[in-house]
Amino acid sequence: MKHIASAKNEIVKQWKKLLTKKGRLQTNRFLIEGEHLIEEAVRAGIVKELIVRESYQVPGSWKRNADVFTIDDAVIKVLAETETSQGIFAVCEMKQASAQLERGRYLLLDRLQDPGNVGTMIRTADAAGFDGVVVGPGTVDVYNGKVIRATQGSLFHLPVISMPLEEAVNALHEQGIAVIGTALEGATSYQTIAPMDALGLIIGNEAQGVAPELLSYCDERAYIPIRGKAESLNAAVAAGILLYHFASVD
Repeated sequence: MKHIASAKNEIVKQWKKLLTKKGRLQTNRFLIEGEHLIEEAVRAGIVKELIVRESYQVPGSWKRNADVFTIDDAVIKVLAETETSQGIFAVCEMKQASAQLERGRYLLLDRLQDPGNVGTMIRTADAAGFDGVVVGPGTVDVYNGKVIRATQGSLFHLPVISMPLEEAVNALHEQGIAVIGTALEGATSYQTIAPMDALGLIIGNEAQGVAPELLSYCDERAYIPIRGKAESLNAAVAAGILLYHFASVD
């Protein structure tokens, strides 16, 4: 166990780089914060370094295969992304999900920008029993701290694959799997589309929706009826409704 008191320490500088997308891609690692997320990451076997305030009693199960560092408040201030930090962090290794889409249910994200939305969608896809999430170009980095916190650990358990969505759609079609895109024009109510044991469900950008070229590849276009006077639904809420509908065949 090593103690680090200075925020200018070279190791701390390396940890701080993990708060940027560039730093994460260069090292294939990312930083998480808080007991719950670390517990989930330990379960997933991806924790490489534990970084905790000096007074914190590290559970024995956390120490397996992980180096432990204790830190002072100055270091906590540099690393914390939350307002009331617990002063507990971990460096984790990114799991490389296979780009091969097996038969199953997949959520496809097209240029989603809000970290909270993306994290909530990953969490809900996990809860609904989907087999994976495909993240297309233009969607916020799933290892962004806000995304990770919104997933509540589902990011560590559910395959999240980065690839062009056109490729993903083609891969699903090659297996005879239908792809459904969310849209307003030329769409039918999701309630008229039967649940499926295998499908691709595309959720589009919060403001622009699914790109027209992607919609042209879809087998069905679905919308959620608005009963009241609200103009629209939040993207993550809409995704939740559709994810559970299409998974209800079980």
